[in-house]
Amino acid sequence: MAERIDGKQVAADVRANVAKAVSALPGQPVLAVVLVGEDPASQVYVRNKVKQTEETGMRSLHHRLPADASQSDVETLISQLNADDDVDGILLQLPLPKGLDEQSAIECIDPAKDVDGLTEASAGRLVLGKDGLRPCTPTGCVILAKSALGDNLSGKHVVVIGRSILVGKPAALLFLAENCTVTIAHSRTADLPALCRTADILVPAVGRPQMVKGDWVKPGAVVIDVGINRIDAPERGEGKTRLVGDADFADCEAHAGHITPVPGGVGPMTIACLLRNTVIAACYRRGWSVPDGL
Repeated sequence: MAERIDGKQVAADVRANVAKAVSALPGQPVLAVVLVGEDPASQVYVRNKVKQTEETGMRSLHHRLPADASQSDVETLISQLNADDDVDGILLQLPLPKGLDEQSAIECIDPAKDVDGLTEASAGRLVLGKDGLRPCTPTGCVILAKSALGDNLSGKHVVVIGRSILVGKPAALLFLAENCTVTIAHSRTADLPALCRTADILVPAVGRPQMVKGDWVKPGAVVIDVGINRIDAPERGEGKTRLVGDADFADCEAHAGHITPVPGGVGPMTIACLLRNTVIAACYRRGWSVPDGL
């Protein structure tokens, strides 16, 4: 039976390290969050981000635009935040309302303030192995794997299922930077279950509920489940739903050595790594040394 990786606790540890780092800096990092529209889930995410930013000793600026804001409105606000020397990080809460071009808006963010690690410049620095701000969810996956196996992942075979720009590709590159041997699998991979059984670290990130079965998992492997899917849960009552990952948790738990639950696994790491990136961005921009432990 696998040991469950407690993403909430690991995220709390990351936030504690961020707070310690902030207390040692000569100034206070500032994160600006931009929310467009009234999406309820996005409002909850933003409130959590603002709250956790302030709890670590950083300053949070919250900018709201109406749902009918134009592309120009969004990009003008981002440009103003780019020009504000007090702002170290800019977070554009996604998704944007229909009709707005998310990628165009993201590309307006100054790469030095791109704490989500989503601009083309940030992606390029990751590919080239240069210092920079890394995407939050993939970074969280690496931290969770290290929480299970220790800091040295060298030589481990990682199979990432999914080739998205948001998770799959950057996760593969981040594990490669840890001297892992990495395979990116996808919907057209031949005999996907057999390939998954070769993984020391298996990272499902495809958005297909409970796709990965227990017999896909090498005995003792680490499963870092990035998927978050809402499925019907009639056992909870009519119209009720529940969250599941891309891995069939109960089935995979019987084979894996360590596994992340959904919810409570990768999810909490995203905000924690965002806060970590904000400190790193502040240090790069202001010429401060990046504190140990980040």
